[in-house]
Amino acid sequence: MTIPTTLKPCWSGPACPAVRWGRWRAGWKSSSSNAGWRWPPTTRNGWPPAAVAAGSTPSPDGCGPRRRCSTPFLLRSRERARRAGTLPRADVTLDIKLSTVRDLAQHVDARGKQDWALVDVHDIETFLAAQPKNRPRRLQIARQFFRFAKSHKIILVDPTSGLSAKAPKGFIGQTLTLDQQRRLFQRWTIDPAVHPHEALLGILALLHGASSSEVRHLRLGDIDPVARTIRLGQRPHPVPLDPVSWTTVQRCGAHRETQRTSNPHLVVTKGTKAGRNPASVAYVSHILDPAGISPRVLRSTRLIDLVKTMDAELVAAAFGMHPEGVMIYLADHVDPDRLSAPSSADRPG
Repeated sequence: MTIPTTLKPCWSGPACPAVRWGRWRAGWKSSSSNAGWRWPPTTRNGWPPAAVAAGSTPSPDGCGPRRRCSTPFLLRSRERARRAGTLPRADVTLDIKLSTVRDLAQHVDARGKQDWALVDVHDIETFLAAQPKNRPRRLQIARQFFRFAKSHKIILVDPTSGLSAKAPKGFIGQTLTLDQQRRLFQRWTIDPAVHPHEALLGILALLHGASSSEVRHLRLGDIDPVARTIRLGQRPHPVPLDPVSWTTVQRCGAHRETQRTSNPHLVVTKGTKAGRNPASVAYVSHILDPAGISPRVLRSTRLIDLVKTMDAELVAAAFGMHPEGVMIYLADHVDPDRLSAPSSADRPG
């Protein structure tokens, strides 16, 4: 199942790409009256990219039904909508549908399945999990395609019948491994070339789960040098600092003194040292770019570690969060890399 990387053909002819894609069954590629048409080099045996994406190319390995494609079906549906006076699908809608089917075909082929009949619900779930925000649209397009495939006897069972458009309520973001956390910790505590603002945001987010907004609004009045605590955002209690975190705060304070500013915030830039406003959102969001990480990933990593080792309600109270906002980190998700191999005593037989 070889799928090209593009759906848009590089031929000359009418302006509507959907009409161009739909005329492959009429023999336009070889008709003398249509000599102006030329097929893209990504086609196979004269079949257009849309047919290849739908899995209907006459490939020698037998993947996809011969001369059955969802592209003419989409075009006929649009023509029926026009005749009925309803809203027909636009060209961009057809392009999105065909692109999604192409991506699904590539995903299935990467999993070692060369026939649509072999696709199961696990293949669809992994395909939808690749883009969680586009899950409803991709699932709808996959359902339409497999309904078409089932009606044309291409498959016997629809793998999308039991799936829900709502994504599972659980944390699906990125986290850091222990080795990655160690490397970042060494970078922000040992390397003197690191900017004090980067080290401050990185250490507070990595060790204390601070967000970029909390660090951005951190004022000098929020720092207690006697108790070595700071107040972050809406947290109900001061956050005690370890020696490493306190050293990072002092280093950032020393950098602020060199700017000779009356701005009450700890993080002061060239654009804010003459006023009293906090650093811009754009500046804080790009502080950790040299380290190749984002504050959200550091905060999520810390929250997951705390929720799994402590009571979730205590974590919510300490961070000033709603309990439901912490519960998403307790979702039933098993990391296969952390599963240990079963011992010989646990194996059956």
